[in-house]
Amino acid sequence: MASHAAPVDLANGNGIALGSSSPKKVAYFYDSDIGNFAYVAGHPMKPHRIRLAHSLIMNYGVYKKMEIYRAKPATRLEMTQFHTDEYIDFLQKVSPENMDNFQREQTKFNVGDDCPVFDGLFEFCGISAGGSMEGAARLNRQKCDMAVNWAGGLHHAKKSEASGFCYVNDIVLGILELLRFNKRVLYIDIDVHHGDGVEEAFYTTDRVMTVSFHKYGEYFPGTGELRDIGIGAGKYYAVNFPLRDGIDDSSYKSVFEPVISSVMEFYNPDAVVLQCGGDSLSGDRLGCFNLSMEGHANCVKFVKSFNRPTLVVGGGGYTMRNVARTWAFETGLLVDAQMDRTLPFNEYYEYYGPDYELDVRASNMENANSPEYLEKIKNQLIENLRRTAHVPSVQMQDVPRHSLGAMTDEDDAELDDLDEDENKDVRMTQRQWEQRIERDDEYEASDNEEMEKANGIRRNGSSRRTFQDYRNSDVEGDSGVATPADGTSESVIKSKETDEVVMKDVEDGGREAVAEASETATDSKPDETKSTEGAEAAGVAEQEESLAEIQGGPKPAKNGDKSGKATTPPQDSPEKQDQPSKDDDEVMQDAVDESRQPEKETEEKRSAEPEAKKPPKESNIDKDGDVDMDETPADQKQNDSKAAGAEDRAEASPATEAVEKTKDTTTSS
Repeated sequence: MASHAAPVDLANGNGIALGSSSPKKVAYFYDSDIGNFAYVAGHPMKPHRIRLAHSLIMNYGVYKKMEIYRAKPATRLEMTQFHTDEYIDFLQKVSPENMDNFQREQTKFNVGDDCPVFDGLFEFCGISAGGSMEGAARLNRQKCDMAVNWAGGLHHAKKSEASGFCYVNDIVLGILELLRFNKRVLYIDIDVHHGDGVEEAFYTTDRVMTVSFHKYGEYFPGTGELRDIGIGAGKYYAVNFPLRDGIDDSSYKSVFEPVISSVMEFYNPDAVVLQCGGDSLSGDRLGCFNLSMEGHANCVKFVKSFNRPTLVVGGGGYTMRNVARTWAFETGLLVDAQMDRTLPFNEYYEYYGPDYELDVRASNMENANSPEYLEKIKNQLIENLRRTAHVPSVQMQDVPRHSLGAMTDEDDAELDDLDEDENKDVRMTQRQWEQRIERDDEYEASDNEEMEKANGIRRNGSSRRTFQDYRNSDVEGDSGVATPADGTSESVIKSKETDEVVMKDVEDGGREAVAEASETATDSKPDETKSTEGAEAAGVAEQEESLAEIQGGPKPAKNGDKSGKATTPPQDSPEKQDQPSKDDDEVMQDAVDESRQPEKETEEKRSAEPEAKKPPKESNIDKDGDVDMDETPADQKQNDSKAAGAEDRAEASPATEAVEKTKDTTTSS
């Protein structure tokens, strides 16, 4: 059994000497609504503890040495920078009143026992994440040296799963914001539980190093072994120090400071995120460590001494009065405030009896961490850190300069600071929203997209969620026809739709009869010929029609004219199928055409029998001119059998065929 060690002594008379380095500009984030939320009766997580800590900070006068902000709650869009849309949508919709309707989703997203549904769940997540994201944004813009958000630190939440009382991982969202302006970010976790959610999010990258000092063994979440070092580019960038029960101040200091010093030496981060979970304090309801308030705060003091931009967040901690004392003390440490050991009177003064002191003392708990065990683990971790001495891969990459707030340069930052002064509760200004709608660095359409647009090929709109379909930007308003990029006039389409002769031909013999009539019967009807080339202006169609009346002869077939094929859209012509480059839409269309070859052969045989007069077969092109990609040959045969007795379909078919014929003519031109 290891001997008990004396706690770290930071006391000086009746006051507490906080250990001053250079003065820091601190931004402190607090939302008064955070204390109104409660998980469920009897749950150990109490958001009210943040209100207790804030009350001490205000009554000690610490607020005078820092800037206090109320961050705008994170929006759904900002949360989905890390979490999945489906998961965030569930958190936004579910409530205690309708939770029975989301049984499947609760199981899927691990919402229920440890992570219950409570009133204001989504709002609580927004406040927690908003403070961390806004703090990171101010660090990026060098508006502060350190940012504090005690409502944050929910390090167990996964990409699409709640875990360990955590729903939205504000730490990951804050780190993602820091990565927009910094090449490397260091994450340090002194919570008694392993920060599995943050480690998992950055397990394969060298741009974020995660360092966690935690209880390991038969203890939640059961992760964080010494050999968990990351994979791929992130190998050796996950640092886990597994600890045993009862570690005290001196033992914790003997491993924390050498490991963090080595991390700073070999990794040299541009920014730091420090998670200060209060459940590593002595006497915590769920914890098993034996740290005093001074021992816990010594970690904050040591990280501060490296003078890196630092985001400080909360975390666990289930004995409210001890968590409030410690976080208030550590806030004062960041701004070098002198704080009396006797607590000032405040509205929650009765919570701190019977001693009413700013202190959390260590107990006589046994320390199961022997010096030999701690030295062995420390040496192994430092050896792993030496293997990261090579230049991180990110230095060969360009760091994006666009933050979630759309900050682009110094001028934008100054304009937004003015807006913040006037509208303190608005995260994104009107100017920023307009810039997000119309970005200067928007992607341009590729050559392949331009070629497909010229050919009138539709894009599969369901393939991507957030990309605008620029490929069909020339689509006619209500026709559903993809107009070629050569500017074919609308009058050509209208003239074909009103062609009564074409309508009658379709009614008598279907599309096959129309194909024959277009070649043989034109001499007897010279005033009903089709338009030739695509019009460059609105009046060209009328000139070509008068020219056709004078010529009066049959017109030769044009390349790409598929009027003799009833079920093939114009973009599937043999000429276009022979194009050298195909994207996914063309490959899919070729497969559909191949599957319909037997049906086409049957149609040719059927049209060769003049005595078999049958109602025209309904096309797989709907009334808007769009191809029905879901219709199979079997479905079309079934439609043929129903068409003979369905008068409404027989009446609708000619209009459909006329639009299709018009599309064929305009496409071929």
